[in-house]
Amino acid sequence: MSRTATGHRPENLFLAAALTTAAFFCVALVGTLAKVSGQYTSTGVLLLFQNLICLLFVTPVALRAGTSSLRTDKIGLHILRAVTGTACWYALFFAITQIPLANATLLTYSAPLWMPLIAWVVTRQRVSGPTWAGAGLGFAGVVLVLQPQGQSFDIGEMSALAGALFLAVAMMSVRWLGATEPLLRVLFYYFLLSTVMSVPIAVFDWQPFPAEAWGWLIGLGFAQLFSQILIVVAYRYASAEKVGPFIYSVIVFTALIDWLVWDHRPTLVTYLGMALVIGGGLVAVRARPGTAVEAMPVLEPDRGEIR
Repeated sequence: MSRTATGHRPENLFLAAALTTAAFFCVALVGTLAKVSGQYTSTGVLLLFQNLICLLFVTPVALRAGTSSLRTDKIGLHILRAVTGTACWYALFFAITQIPLANATLLTYSAPLWMPLIAWVVTRQRVSGPTWAGAGLGFAGVVLVLQPQGQSFDIGEMSALAGALFLAVAMMSVRWLGATEPLLRVLFYYFLLSTVMSVPIAVFDWQPFPAEAWGWLIGLGFAQLFSQILIVVAYRYASAEKVGPFIYSVIVFTALIDWLVWDHRPTLVTYLGMALVIGGGLVAVRARPGTAVEAMPVLEPDRGEIR
């Protein structure tokens, strides 16, 4: 099959980096809009809107290729990815109601630091010394962010760290799914299962919200949708190994938004913690390419799949 037929393009690292950065700017907007929307309604309602809007747009695209394209023998992995992904977003949305947006996002996106440990526990695969060193460096940054001024460890920080663990498993499940599952199928099952899971959470957690909240909630869903579209397009121009570091731009964007909108100014110690988390995460993920700790999906040129 030709590259043109699958949508793959000649490598353009600059464009891929720009698209990836834009994708994670949208992820930062998801957190921002969730924080604003959370003033009007519950975390469960936020989760439902986020997933339902994406499902409404992904489903027609997935069905265009026929129902046979959605057949899978990996439903267990799809469920694992949906459960952990939904739990991660719930944990993050709750955390940002308790602590500054930048801190919640940074702690949640420390997920790559947990991946060597999870990979070792699940696969018993040997993890290299540099990978452990990168994880240790990042965890030192997490400690700085948790208590930059000797503050106590509260429920918001615990929730964000729980979100990091869920995100790490979700990212690795995408990696495992990518061995056989096309990208569109992965997205379809994720949003379908996550929406189904979000309904009882939203019903149990339901809070009536005023009319002005509708715009924020719809914006939340579209920000999530655009983040998915942009990252898929980015992978048409370069592999995830090359653009993966730009995932950490979400930390920079949320720190700026948190400062400008809510006047939460990061301290020097917090900046140092951010640098350690980002640097340690990059080392941990990249020290051993191709191992179980490699998390980000990659579009395979001639199959249109993630691997």
